[in-house]
Amino acid sequence: MARKRRGDACVTPTPILPFPPAEVARCLLAWYGREGRDLPWRRTRDPYRIWLSEIMLQQTGVGTVIPYYERFLAAYPTVEILAQAKGEEVVELWAGLGYYSRARNLHAAARTVVERYDGSFPADLAALQAFPGVGRSTAGAILSIAFDIPAPILDGNVRRVLCRLFALAEDPRRPAAEKKLWTWAEALTPADRPHDYAQAIMDLGATLCTPKSPDCLRCPLAALCQARAQGLERELPLSGKRKMVPTVIHVALLLERKGRFLVRRRPLSGMLGGLWEFPSVTVAEGETPLFAVRALLAGLSLQATLVETGGVAHAYSHFRLDLRVYRGQVDDSGRVSEGEERWVDAAELQELPLHGAHKKAVKLL
Repeated sequence: MARKRRGDACVTPTPILPFPPAEVARCLLAWYGREGRDLPWRRTRDPYRIWLSEIMLQQTGVGTVIPYYERFLAAYPTVEILAQAKGEEVVELWAGLGYYSRARNLHAAARTVVERYDGSFPADLAALQAFPGVGRSTAGAILSIAFDIPAPILDGNVRRVLCRLFALAEDPRRPAAEKKLWTWAEALTPADRPHDYAQAIMDLGATLCTPKSPDCLRCPLAALCQARAQGLERELPLSGKRKMVPTVIHVALLLERKGRFLVRRRPLSGMLGGLWEFPSVTVAEGETPLFAVRALLAGLSLQATLVETGGVAHAYSHFRLDLRVYRGQVDDSGRVSEGEERWVDAAELQELPLHGAHKKAVKLL
């Protein structure tokens, strides 16, 4: 789209839309007033709580997030208290929610808010985007919902709504399509009640304009929807070609000594940082799982007769894990572990923040 210059200023003109943008906000807000979900973070305008909810909702559904959100606020009711917490404690409280880099980013961002902004979240898009884990859409949601400042959002639900509303017949993840979506999102965001509008359009995607079975008969935007007018509501958004996801083989040791099991904490930085697991290692190419698990046992300076007790399949965003689990009894002469390793009984094992694949491995006990 060509830009027009007014003096020294460069102004982007409003795009030509197939309907008045104000009509979208009018229909959505009326529907939201009747059908909007009652969620814990909608009972506040506290930027800290809005930010926390938005980070938790990245890649995670509302039903899963609510109990974590409430537990997190019980432990860290203010950004100052979160900033003072230990990183391992934050990650442990996050255990089970997945995408653990979010917890580390949350902790780092809290420290930034306290150290750079004296504990007050900045009402500025660029400043918010500079926080770890906060992209343009999350920053826009915080601005709109906490500060009532008009800012476009483009999370997964909104992306799907806009793809159908404008009948976008392109892969929405491609840069050209992404640019169109942001242009439309900005054009539709109203100056009046952006706080409610942001939540309304996210709710629409989450409850009616769903991926596989859009409920067009109840949709407040059905009369404006270009995909519905063309009979494409179930065809859009187009999905790009899915990348091949590799499978990685790991072996894990369930070592038992007098009714207690050996576990260790992963380094705080990196994937699944700060969570606990059974001793495990990746099976190298050309290596057998049995060879790898014996080398792992030797590296622990322990001896045991190992028996394979089963396998665990677990999917991550960029690979699938094939976890082979071996169990063995260690005699009482085994070394005493300390620090990032510990012997725990079955009850402690249930309470320990293990990461997902190793939580499944517990069932093999």
